[in-house]
This record gives sequence, structure tokens and C-alpha cells, in this order.
Amino acid sequence: MTSIFLRSIKFLIGAGFVFVLLLALISSITGLIKEPPKQTAEQALHKHPKELELESNGPLGKFDVGQLQRGFKVYKEVCATCHSLHMIAFRNLKDLGYSDAQVKKIAKEWAMKQPVFDEKAGTWGERDNIPSDRFPKVYYAGTGNPPDLSLITKARHDGAAYVHSLLTGYGEKPDPALAAKFPEAMKTPEGMHFNPYFANLNIAMPPPLVSDGQVQYDDGTRATVDQMSTDVSAFLVWTAEPTLQVRHQAGLAVVIFLLFATGLAYGAYLTVWRGMKH
Repeated sequence: MTSIFLRSIKFLIGAGFVFVLLLALISSITGLIKEPPKQTAEQALHKHPKELELESNGPLGKFDVGQLQRGFKVYKEVCATCHSLHMIAFRNLKDLGYSDAQVKKIAKEWAMKQPVFDEKAGTWGERDNIPSDRFPKVYYAGTGNPPDLSLITKARHDGAAYVHSLLTGYGEKPDPALAAKFPEAMKTPEGMHFNPYFANLNIAMPPPLVSDGQVQYDDGTRATVDQMSTDVSAFLVWTAEPTLQVRHQAGLAVVIFLLFATGLAYGAYLTVWRGMKH
């Protein structure tokens, strides 16, 4: 008798919890229907990245070495003063077609040097980079380290397309009708820059690519702002996954092998079980 009573109490308590949860759910749904949340400025004015066609796109994509070299030059001359590539070593540049001598020269002449701690003196110094070093971190006293770009195309949705749109989106103005609905959002804070491709619309980084010909390409390619942003975006795809091309080739080989093995297995099945009733 006591057992039945306890079960009844537990059942009533459980039913009460379920009832309260259902009541809260119904109340929430009703509230959302009657008073839907208002659209924010970020939702209205933020733009999704424009599509970017790169040779590395798709399951069979491969890197355009010439484009990667152009992208590295843009990074070196425009981006490197503020952003590091700490997941990449100088010797990895040989994958882009640079010789050992060129890699040594690039490492030695790199503006940021390698920090070295003198244990005897207890002080920090610096030395020239060597090919086995990773790209040194950029540090500004009082502000810290700007974002490292090694994995930026993996860390941001739409990857290279996001980087390209962000770099070329500073001059884009929002739709006047939408801007009129959010006048406060159109007041860019001091020290910030409006960019519709940035999550909260205002970014501290000033436009890095400001004019055509800002970088002089060695292969004669015309260095428009769009071309430079495309090339550096392709380069950052490589820094995020230097083995992408090898992975694609290995994946294709595995798929071909599996198809061949499946055909052999099916042929063996037909041979072994021929004439046998299932």
C-alpha cells in the first residue's frame, strides 16, 4: 500500500513538472507569434560574403602556385606589419616554389625578428630568422597581439570568400532604406571603420588595400584591389591547410581503390554463390 502511494506521489510530481514545462513552452511560442523580436542593425545591414572562385575550391581543387606567390607578396608588404602566421615556418615557403636561397633571404630580411631570452642577463633580445623558424608573432605594447592569420580561413565561415569580401567591402554603402531605419548604426565610432561584411559592422582595422598598384607583382599581373584581395585570400587558404592538394589527391586515389575493390568483391560474390539458392 505504501509502495503504491509513493508511486502516485512521484507520478503527480512528474506530471506537474511536465505541465509547467508545457505551459512555459506554449507561453514562449505565443509571445514570439504576437511580438516577434525586432530586427537588429547587424541583422539588417550585415552582408554575407560574395562567392570567390579559387583553383583550390572543390574536392579536386589544387593550388595555383603563381597565385600563392602573389598572395604571399601581398601578405608580406601589406598584412605582415600587423598580422603574424605563427603556424607556418619560413621553410614551408619552398612549397610555393621558392628556392632554399630565396627562403633564407626572406627569413633573414623579415621585419619582425625572433625573440631570444638571455638566461644569464635575464633580458630579452632578438636574432635574425632562419628557415626553420615560424613566422614571428607581431606584438604591440599596450594592445597585445593582433589576430594571427594562419588559420583565418578555417576560423571564419565562408573562409576565403569572407577574407576577400572583408578586404574589398570598406567602400560599400548600405541600402538607403535600411540605413534610414537604423540611423544610430550608421554613426561609425571614432577609430572604427564601417564594413558590412564584419559581424558588428564596425572594425578597428583600417582598409589595408586602398588603391590599385599598391603591390607590384613580379609576374606582371595587374594588381587591382580585387586581384590583390583574391590572391591573399588564396594564400591564406594555403596557410590554413598546406596539405590540401595532397589530401585531395589521396582522397581521389582512395575512392578509385574502393570502387575497384567493390567491383572485385561483387565479382567474387557472383562466382562463389553462383547456383546457390538464398
